[in-house]
Amino acid sequence: MNIGKTISERRRALGFTQQILAEKLNISFQAISKWENGTSCPDIDLLPRLAAVLNLSIDALLGYPARSITDYDRRYDAEGYYWGLVPNHLCYEIMRMKPPVKPYRVLDIGCGEGKDSVFLARNGYRVTAFDAAEKGLSKARTLAEHCGVKVDFFKADVRDFRLDIAYDIIFSSGVFHYIPPDEREKVIDNIKSHTNPRGLNVINVFVKKPFIPTPPDVEADELIAGDWKSGELFGFYHDWLLHRTEEKIFDCSSGGIPHKHCMDVLIAEKV
Repeated sequence: MNIGKTISERRRALGFTQQILAEKLNISFQAISKWENGTSCPDIDLLPRLAAVLNLSIDALLGYPARSITDYDRRYDAEGYYWGLVPNHLCYEIMRMKPPVKPYRVLDIGCGEGKDSVFLARNGYRVTAFDAAEKGLSKARTLAEHCGVKVDFFKADVRDFRLDIAYDIIFSSGVFHYIPPDEREKVIDNIKSHTNPRGLNVINVFVKKPFIPTPPDVEADELIAGDWKSGELFGFYHDWLLHRTEEKIFDCSSGGIPHKHCMDVLIAEKV
């Protein structure tokens, strides 16, 4: 375990000096220097705050192998783009409700192969995006380069990543079923508190229905934390302006096998 090396590399990647990191943690820069030189280690009580400032999970900070959120690395290793390149229809809703008259900051949670992130960046948004699958991120970076746009892609796990800066638009499609039910309120509270005033949260979640067969691409996905109930997502936003709360059933052919999904779709504004 070389926590000092991890701190140094991540600090530099974020553009922080030792002094800046020290100020964020309310400690001396000499302490940071000692960590990075390997002469001391952070106190255990400081690890959650340090991980949050560095945008890392505690496991990653301590040097443990990253958890694979599912088998998406295998899916994304195939030729072509697993989800295709057509942007999610919610991207057009974002453009309609908050057109890019200035470079609004967008966060795409669980960006996969980057089709939505790149689409929004091409239309003038300032986009940051993360995913747990390195294969997907690699293809996302290739797509952004091909399209001539800049997107700040990084690897993180939605289950334990927490925001520390605010965004104008936070978008996530088909990801929140990996968040354990007892963690959902914490995750969403973190997202809401890091949304700028008049900002949007645009989120959809899979909803289990007994009359819809389990989709073939999730049958063996043991890391799915639990089904969302109809309307559950909307309840977390009872104190926001709700522009769209919809439940819909639709056809899907991801992975080449036709199937159906049920989703709850939310567009909410912080007022």
